[in-house]
Amino acid sequence: MKKLLTLSFLVLLAATNLFAQHAAPKDRKSPHETVTGKHIKVTYGRPYKKGRDIFGGLEPYGKVWRAGADEATEITFDKDCVFGNKRVKAGTYTLFAIPDKNEWTIILNGKLGQWGAFEYDKYKKQDVLHTRVPVTNLSNVTEQFTIYAKDDGLQMEWDKTRVFVPIKY
Repeated sequence: MKKLLTLSFLVLLAATNLFAQHAAPKDRKSPHETVTGKHIKVTYGRPYKKGRDIFGGLEPYGKVWRAGADEATEITFDKDCVFGNKRVKAGTYTLFAIPDKNEWTIILNGKLGQWGAFEYDKYKKQDVLHTRVPVTNLSNVTEQFTIYAKDDGLQMEWDKTRVFVPIKY
């Protein structure tokens, strides 16, 4: 009986540990959020500025960025649409950005489950679209990276930068 209780306890302990690992990945450094809007859902990590220079500093200009923290950001459309100026079919994609001072290139990629943009080059042939959007410079600082899923588009803000990708359904 004592062995059965000990074995049961060990199995329960192992199962609890396994569940905890899947419920909250160990490597996450930032809080995560899922935002929804008209026919759209975005799941992303929300890093903080913490006094750092963000675009052109922490996130260099001209380099692919995961548009968030930790896992690459995922965006789901439940209906075909025009994202930026390009048609995209309903589905789930990985969202990347290439920040620049005056405009960003927004990328939708078909390879899901990427960690950051570290292996983007390996999967860039799976890009579904690239669209360019202008940068708006903000007078106030947005401390935490934030994505808004609006009825007419996707808005991203961090530090003193805002970009908006129009969406038409």
